Amino acid sequence: MKTLRIGTRNSPLALAQSEWVASQIEAASMGDIKCELVSMTTSGDQLQDRSLLAAGGKGLFTKELDIALEENRVDILVHSLKDVPVELPVGQRIIAYPVREDPRDAFVSLKYESFDDLPEGATLGTSSLRRRAFALARRPDLKVVEFRGNVQTRLKKLGDGVADATFLASAGLNRLSLEEKVGRALDPNTFLPAVGQGILGIAAYPDQLDEDVLKCVASLNDVSAERAAIAERAALYELDGSCRTPIAAHLFHEGTGVYRLVVRTADPSGAPFYEAEETLEGLELFLQDFHEMGLSAGRKLREQAGGKLPHLETE
Repeated sequence: MKTLRIGTRNSPLALAQSEWVASQIEAASMGDIKCELVSMTTSGDQLQDRSLLAAGGKGLFTKELDIALEENRVDILVHSLKDVPVELPVGQRIIAYPVREDPRDAFVSLKYESFDDLPEGATLGTSSLRRRAFALARRPDLKVVEFRGNVQTRLKKLGDGVADATFLASAGLNRLSLEEKVGRALDPNTFLPAVGQGILGIAAYPDQLDEDVLKCVASLNDVSAERAAIAERAALYELDGSCRTPIAAHLFHEGTGVYRLVVRTADPSGAPFYEAEETLEGLELFLQDFHEMGLSAGRKLREQAGGKLPHLETE
């Protein structure tokens, strides 16, 4: 029996995701592989009192994991794809995108049933520049406050009255079996999800894995999730998205061989607001088609914004 060391963040959600991946790998290997979780705290996990932007932005939830993989302290990594920078460390690859969980954002409040029920001047807690910008685009009267921490921490902050409401990823609530207790999923056409939201990325250095192990892990790949990941991340790449720019992208599968990619950005204040779409049709489509689709949508959005994307000004 072979032991596969899985690197993961040590938050409850990250552990739940990695335990699920471990169970899938062990089942696919027919008992030939035993998985061992190696959990660690990342720079992003340590931030509770300031924004990711103030701490440097990209890669804060992957840095320590990447180092552990490079130093051969783990064999593979399990990431929430929305936390993974578009450019991976040299030689590292995402070898599987398992089936996508619910990609939608969820409205969470202990006082109000829906986003539209929030009274004028209500306080919305979020650390996401995307959620802040798109909420203010619809409701410029809202007061937005910084809201960091894992799912449990943010739910406690709601109970403490720090904010009237917040947004959480439906995928995270589902994986923690909290979907029936908190959260109302939002229409993704109205509240466009983050790039890769609900998708896991299993990363590794392929040439450092046993061939049988590599095949087993790669068997977890889901074609629909992979296509969405490629298209959405290509748009982000084209836009050179940083933590200072609110960007959302989502691939909608609208029927047999019909796909629609929507990309949006907005000033952090909610206005101006820009949107671009790209469609793809065909019964024999390749990953390169989805990559080109994402690049094209990104170019369209940049043109709409006059060549310069809105971003959060810093001192």
